[in-house]
Amino acid sequence: MSDRPPPRIITSRTEFHDALRQSFDLMADEGCREVFIADPTFADWPLGERVVIESLTRWAYAHRKLTVLAQNFDDFTRRHPRWVEWRRQWTHVVECRALAEDDAGKLTGLFLAPGLVTLRVLDAEHYRASLSFDPADAIRVRDNLDALLQRSEEAFPATNLGL
Repeated sequence: MSDRPPPRIITSRTEFHDALRQSFDLMADEGCREVFIADPTFADWPLGERVVIESLTRWAYAHRKLTVLAQNFDDFTRRHPRWVEWRRQWTHVVECRALAEDDAGKLTGLFLAPGLVTLRVLDAEHYRASLSFDPADAIRVRDNLDALLQRSEEAFPATNLGL
């Protein structure tokens, strides 16, 4: 992506959702190798929308990886049933991780496709976020994310095995 748009600040719920949809679409179009999404609960993300699922399906290949980091995944099945179903089919490219208890409160919403797009929530209550296409922004955000991921643990298995 040579002509990168300038960074911008998102100031509404609609803009935030549009930016997420565009980020998922861009990730599918550009075919980036790894993507990270993070949010305490993903309660207000459009993960179950058909257009997001279509973008994820276009993007998903065996050599790609989607890392999902959340405080917990308690309401995921209820809030995002379409995404949960998609994930069952593509479990080999999706890793779900739960934040360590000591890191509670340190996680904000984030969509990171390194070298492509960074959407970072600044104020969840007012839907303020930063949308950037600058690889340098992605590097800074990735450093903070890596610290949280190192202390997180695997969570939310794609299937429940048992008796």
